[in-house]
Amino acid sequence: MANSKKRRKIIIFSTIGVALLALALVAIFKKKDPVVTVQTEKVTRRNITETVVANGRVQPVVQVHISPEVSGEIVELPVKEGQHVKKGDLLVKIKPDFYIAALNQAKANYESSLAAKAEAEANLEKAEAEYKRNKELFDNKLISESDFVGFKAAYDVAKAQLESALHQVEVAKATVASAQDSLDKTTIVSPLDGTVSQLNSQLGERVLGTVQNVGTDIMIVADLNDMEARVDIGETDVGSIACGQTARLEVDAFKDRKFAGTVTDIASSAKGLNSASAAQSSSTSQQATQFEVKIRIKEKEFFRPGMSVTAEIETRYCTNVLAVPYASVTTRLPKENEAKTGAKIATDPKTNSLTAGTNSSAAGGTNVAGADKKAKEPPKPIEVVFVVEGDHVKMVPVKTGISDDSYFEITDGLREGQEIVSGGFQAIKDLEDGKKIVKGKVNPGAEKKES
Repeated sequence: MANSKKRRKIIIFSTIGVALLALALVAIFKKKDPVVTVQTEKVTRRNITETVVANGRVQPVVQVHISPEVSGEIVELPVKEGQHVKKGDLLVKIKPDFYIAALNQAKANYESSLAAKAEAEANLEKAEAEYKRNKELFDNKLISESDFVGFKAAYDVAKAQLESALHQVEVAKATVASAQDSLDKTTIVSPLDGTVSQLNSQLGERVLGTVQNVGTDIMIVADLNDMEARVDIGETDVGSIACGQTARLEVDAFKDRKFAGTVTDIASSAKGLNSASAAQSSSTSQQATQFEVKIRIKEKEFFRPGMSVTAEIETRYCTNVLAVPYASVTTRLPKENEAKTGAKIATDPKTNSLTAGTNSSAAGGTNVAGADKKAKEPPKPIEVVFVVEGDHVKMVPVKTGISDDSYFEITDGLREGQEIVSGGFQAIKDLEDGKKIVKGKVNPGAEKKES
């Protein structure tokens, strides 16, 4: 009886062990060779336009900041913000009393210098007559040499005094001109036909001139007929921007409309770069370096300065080139030995990375120093595409060219008509060379969650 119970227990435990082993083997095999659901697409030829997207503001092509050259109180301000003005119209008048007094004083000094000049001329004429008369007496030995020298010295002094008086006249004349110029600058007129786009000062306000200081910015007069977008381009993209390139502009104030533009100017130095910023470059190294690019807007519309704008600048264009969806191109890291030798690319399904074969030149030892140097460098990822072959995929290294929002240009590695994996995101991320697949629709909710 005891042996029968013991045998029954052995049978039960053996059955349970076999079942657990079977379940473990099933789990291992399922884990080893899962089937991935993917989306596929054919390699086709397309036209691709590469664009650079940037944000900025709409500004007038021509705008003038009005600042006084002389200081004083604003006594006339006949314009208001938004008012249209013509070239020569009065914009600002500064109290002229001080400058009128300065001009009158300068004129009086000028008149005084003219009188001094006339006196010097008379003195010279008298000294010259005395010199000539006494020279004849000296030549006839009727006066002593010491007396003659005195008359000659008086004549030379009179000539010098006249020359000094002439210089004083020129100085006084220049002072009058300067005083007149300062008085004229108390009246500021519009330098162009345009609109007062910004008014910063009020009637009765005292303003500072720009002669020796940073003057008060009273207003801005702009020509709103010709507008441009001023956008900031990162240093990685500015090299592909050139004058004459076309652009599409979206202005936030004009929804569902796109405006055409042309690149007219590219900044030669980074935005905000000056001696002060250069001195602080170490502390602001994390700030993105940007260059201002100006895009002339072709359409005439009621744009206001400062409106937000998004520009898509067309940098390069290719027609009838092989193209694959943007999501199809992914990257894989090569194995360590491939990074060292540059060997032929293969794949390792277990590691989901590229493996290396043998390279004839490296195996022959023709460039050992170069291989040692490369061995110290970290491996660089390469771009690959998964090509569908029956019920599995093959990982193919490719070379890409330009791209737009949806497609990459393929310059090497694929041929037209090949079927490739185009989605979803997580499927491509997990794919390996030789992986089994099934074509189907990816769960949109899962795809959104994964991305």
